[in-house]
Amino acid sequence: MPFLLLLLLPLVVALAVAPPGPGAAFAAGAGRPVVETDRGPVRGRAHGAYSTFEGIPYAAAPTGALRWRLPEPAPRWTGVRDAGAAGARCVQLPPLGPGGPDGSEDCLYLNVTAPRGRPDGRAGPRPVMVWFHGGGFANGSGDFYRPGPLAVRGGAVVVTVNYRLGIFGLFAHPALGGAPDFALADQQAALRWVRANARRFGADPARVTVFGESAGGLSVCAHLVSPASAGLFHRAIVQSGSCSTTMPPRSLLPGLGRYEPFVPERRAVADGAAAAERLGCGRAADPGVLDCLRHKDAYALATGELMQRFSLVAYGNGLLPLEPRRALEAGRFHRVPVVQGATRDEMRIFVGQTLAAYPIGDGAAYRARLERSFDPATARAVLARYPVTAYPTPAVAWSALLSDASFICPTLRDGAALARHVPTYAYLFGDEGAPNYTGLPEPPGLPYGASHGFELPYLFALAPLSAPQRALADRMAGYWGGFARTGVPAAPGAPVWPRHRAPASVLSLAPGPGGIRPFDARAAHHCAFWDARWP
Repeated sequence: MPFLLLLLLPLVVALAVAPPGPGAAFAAGAGRPVVETDRGPVRGRAHGAYSTFEGIPYAAAPTGALRWRLPEPAPRWTGVRDAGAAGARCVQLPPLGPGGPDGSEDCLYLNVTAPRGRPDGRAGPRPVMVWFHGGGFANGSGDFYRPGPLAVRGGAVVVTVNYRLGIFGLFAHPALGGAPDFALADQQAALRWVRANARRFGADPARVTVFGESAGGLSVCAHLVSPASAGLFHRAIVQSGSCSTTMPPRSLLPGLGRYEPFVPERRAVADGAAAAERLGCGRAADPGVLDCLRHKDAYALATGELMQRFSLVAYGNGLLPLEPRRALEAGRFHRVPVVQGATRDEMRIFVGQTLAAYPIGDGAAYRARLERSFDPATARAVLARYPVTAYPTPAVAWSALLSDASFICPTLRDGAALARHVPTYAYLFGDEGAPNYTGLPEPPGLPYGASHGFELPYLFALAPLSAPQRALADRMAGYWGGFARTGVPAAPGAPVWPRHRAPASVLSLAPGPGGIRPFDARAAHHCAFWDARWP
């Protein structure tokens, strides 16, 4: 089971609405602005300082004969299409707990949030920021993320995107010619839509930033190294999803193997052929196997086993010729500026959700986990570097070493590879009091702190923030927006964010005095140790 599925989708706790401002870019009537897209006009909604246009189809519905085909252009429509509400989410299961599938295969929609007026005094079109959501490639949707504050404070048009998930997005089979990675192809189709329509929303198609977190970050990594994404974006932000993200075996549950989000095409194809047989559609070479599969009910395909098995991105195909981390190491990626980072306590939320099934209550259990996840020599070295007595609880110690090994150090290692060729900026989000917007309970002895995804309320309207946290959110929106505008994460009055060159060049993002400052994250998180031993 891919561990990224353990992250609950964001709960929209509060939607910050900016104060009213003058409209400029759109024709409007009774508070409903209208924009003419390349497929037809859409009528959105005005929200004071910004307008939203939701549920815009960027590709044809991948249903019936179009299931497991590359995205095709959306049909044109006549009349004004209502873009006042989000479109259907892609078929998915609840990220945690019981429940059947929901959503629709007719789900290739995007949402546009555009600031109104120009209080910043700048002339000309705004940059575009295209957000790919997380959820382990098996859950999530663009409409969960409310980017109004980011659009206004960052001065950018923000686009959030749905893409096919699980077996619908990453199925592979010999009859398909391999593993087409439909989920990534959908994202590329959305980027082509942005290129064709950005100016209509007051944005610049020559300044497109792709950004995403978790599976969305992995998506951005994939686009950095995909030849098919050339020219579709001009900057990239990778949040908690570097190309080298990985996890030791049996680190969360005894039955879980090593987690790697990118797998060879041959493995994905073999899994697809086996699944087709189990579904009663015949062997790989049988005629009609795809017709049989395409006639299966979508919800019958959306089982836990199939959605999880096909939540890994294949490489060795036309879209991803090389394993992404190897492509970065070889310098085979698009020459665009990159921001890349992680959160200080990435793994706490994952460890917390498995403690009941796999407890780690004392030092003996801690040592036993080390011995199950690493070879004997590495286990002894890790124990010396992360002694359980140096942490409040064994669960905190285990989470700390996993955060360093699985997220933080791989992110910094990829950052060094990027920095040899392009301007690169690294951050580490470290607000130990970040709001737990997920609704997941925190087990005793394991506060979630700055866990995986906990920087998202500082960019999107997901949870209430304290005054110091709002100040940090303003800084982050300024950095993200400045990067989208110029390729440099700079904001008026904010501390300078140095390029990722010297050891002390990772920007700490935390509230309060001194919370935003460059520091040596590699030393603080034992990255020389991990680079020599893992993966």
